[in-house]
Amino acid sequence: MNGKRTEFAQRIEQNSKNYSPRDLFDLETAKIMLTQLRETFGLDTLMTDRHGNILMTIGDFDGFLPDVVNKPGNKIRVKDRTVCHIYAKYDHVAQEEFGAVEKILGAYIKTLENHSEKSYLASEQAVYIEELEQQEREAAQYSGQNDPLTGVLNRNHFISQMKELAEREVVPTAVICVNINDWRFVDNNYGEEESDRLIVTVAGILRDKVRETGLEHAVIGRVEGDVFNVLLPLAEEDEARAYCDAIQQACDSFEDEKLAPSIAVGCVMRTNVEESFKNILSDAEYAMLENKFAIKNAPGYRERLEKGLKNI
Repeated sequence: MNGKRTEFAQRIEQNSKNYSPRDLFDLETAKIMLTQLRETFGLDTLMTDRHGNILMTIGDFDGFLPDVVNKPGNKIRVKDRTVCHIYAKYDHVAQEEFGAVEKILGAYIKTLENHSEKSYLASEQAVYIEELEQQEREAAQYSGQNDPLTGVLNRNHFISQMKELAEREVVPTAVICVNINDWRFVDNNYGEEESDRLIVTVAGILRDKVRETGLEHAVIGRVEGDVFNVLLPLAEEDEARAYCDAIQQACDSFEDEKLAPSIAVGCVMRTNVEESFKNILSDAEYAMLENKFAIKNAPGYRERLEKGLKNI
């Protein structure tokens, strides 16, 4: 809550620079009051925005060029930032009324300033509340579609995305099954926190390599505890193979005192709209299991997996 208050306070201090007088008060109403000062007392006034652009002129200002930097006139400020300037000429004001008119103008400027600040705060508050509500709506939608641990799609939403690709007859599509090797070893020896960290690490690698390889339409889902499925719509086979190589290499090169991420990967191309994703996924899973067997029986695999035991 304190963080939200600080964020809003910072917003209030900074955002007044984005407001013009038109955003803060009714220029026509302001013009009526300044016109009345002209008709009653002979006071000439000219209003500009903060940059010196003229908004209205009441009276005689022929040949006058506002200089808001060196001769800014009367400033109207909101949160210590100038939002507009009012220049006043007393040439037609009676001498005996000069002081009274000056006070009236000062009071009117103060009224405009107070009104501008209230308008500004109300506007910013409304925008901020709407942004927070939008964030909450997006978070609610996100939580319904995404795996809470990793942020990738959950199983149900992954399946719905897969069905959508099938309905749109998107081919080719690479179908990839990814399984974390010996996740259970990590869970048994290092505990749930470290096994969760392993899952999060692998999910991060899957996402990072999607961005790095330019496969921005990839669909990544965590479909079981240590199993991810990845769909690469419109990817050619060499692109899909390159992605698979990249995620495995990233896992193998990951440096950590305990974790030694390793993944088995199976990739099958769906090139015919008549092929069912279910069958393709089954083939990808079979290819993943073959890859898993080869990896777990490779020299040095067990040593790398167990390197963290010496730190327990």
